[in-house]
Amino acid sequence: MADKQKLTKAGVAKLEEELRNLIDNVREEVKRQLAEARAQGDLSENADYDAARAKQAEVEGRIKEIESILHNYELIDESGKASKRVGLGSTVTVKFLETGKEASYMLVGTVESDPVHGKISNDCPMGSALLGKNVGDVVEIKAATTYKVEILKIEIK
Repeated sequence: MADKQKLTKAGVAKLEEELRNLIDNVREEVKRQLAEARAQGDLSENADYDAARAKQAEVEGRIKEIESILHNYELIDESGKASKRVGLGSTVTVKFLETGKEASYMLVGTVESDPVHGKISNDCPMGSALLGKNVGDVVEIKAATTYKVEILKIEIK
């Protein structure tokens, strides 16, 4: 059995919303596109039919993927307002020691990871290095280029 995906409440809600949209809207639109393409006649040289079938496969694959995640996940405990240690669901403010710049990241499971929006996975180099650390700790991040950060603040939002 596969490892359980770690999700926040917001992550579960987002996946459930995406699943509902795929089932209720996107799947129905693809069915309509397939019916229109079939009505054009010869399917062997019908680009619209091929495109609709490819879209159908993509949608059905994503539906199965989301259903699998939602049937096998572990909810990240986000209770409490502050914590002394970095854990899943924590928002961590760090200072990059080489540049002096500060940034905040929320540690989430792999499924919810979105670095552009400040959500990093517990499996990425920074996420795994920060787990279990405390405010004031200097942490070495071993990535393509090794660098150090200091943990300034830990919050549960």
